[in-house]
Amino acid sequence: MNPPQLISDFITLLVSLAPSAAIICMVLAGLGLRQGSIPDAFVGGNFSKWMFWAIVFLTLPQLISWFPSFGVPASLPAGAIGTGWMANLQTDMANFVQNLIVRRLAISFSAFLVLRAILAAVQGGHPLPSILGAMFLMALPATLALVQGYNSGTQYATADVLDGLWNYAAGSLCPVAAGLAIVGGIWNFVTRRPVLPLAGATVGLLTVSAAWKLIIAMMS
Repeated sequence: MNPPQLISDFITLLVSLAPSAAIICMVLAGLGLRQGSIPDAFVGGNFSKWMFWAIVFLTLPQLISWFPSFGVPASLPAGAIGTGWMANLQTDMANFVQNLIVRRLAISFSAFLVLRAILAAVQGGHPLPSILGAMFLMALPATLALVQGYNSGTQYATADVLDGLWNYAAGSLCPVAAGLAIVGGIWNFVTRRPVLPLAGATVGLLTVSAAWKLIIAMMS
């Protein structure tokens, strides 16, 4: 027995709004970068939490495809939304997220984070978390496209996106961060501050992929 059209349209509406929910989670992830230290934000902090939920929303249909293997019939309705007001709601919500949150609010949040970075530096704090948050929010469309590009469309799409982001971070972001650590080490040397922590960070960032492969080899 097929479900009523209203129920099918409601399910389709929720699935269609999942990408918009993912964008909101990414905005919250960018704002979460300003809280606490950088390691806490990236691993186990607000940034990683909201990014995980963004990935879940972007791969929601693939996650739902697991349910039939558990004995739960959860096939998604095919086709577009038949109920007029629901179709209009989906379009309006998508436009709201794209035109207001992505194109306006995210940029405004970035500007305030830059101001926060300046005030943190004036008070003797570290401006880097706020600067990274501002850069993340400014690059929100590119980040969304990057995550969607790692979506394999299979039942393992969530894990595939996480693996893709790990490879991107280890292969692209870590070398850039190592270069910044070298610049910071030179600055610390000139200003007679500790250099060894940044030197260790440079070595670690350049060898993070090798260290992970070594751990896998040791465990196998």
